[in-house]
Amino acid sequence: MHMKFENVTAEAKGNVYYDGKVVSHKITLADDSTKTLGFIFAGDYHFGTEKAERMEISDGNCEVTLDGSEDVQKFGAGQHFDVPANSGFSIKVSGEPCQYVCTYID
Repeated sequence: MHMKFENVTAEAKGNVYYDGKVVSHKITLADDSTKTLGFIFAGDYHFGTEKAERMEISDGNCEVTLDGSEDVQKFGAGQHFDVPANSGFSIKVSGEPCQYVCTYID
C-alpha cells in the first residue's frame, strides 16, 4: 500500500524501541497535526498510549491484542486498528517487517 504525505516537516532523529527492533520517525503536516512512520521487525512488543491513535499498516502483517481484550486480530497492508487513549496494545510480527503510519487522535 502506497501512502504519500506532502508539505511535511520530518524529524531526522528516530524513536528507537526494543533494541532497534521498532523504529519510527515523526512528521508534522501543514495543519500542525503529527504522525509517526515506522518499522516493526519480527518479535512481540507492547506499547502504551497517552493519546488515542490509529495504526495504519502500510506493508507487512501483524497480530494485535488491545489492552483489556483477549481477542487477537490480524492486520495487513491497507488495514488499520484504533487504540483508545490511556491504554495500549500488544503486537506480534512474524517474518518480514511490518510498516505502519500512526495518527494521533485528539
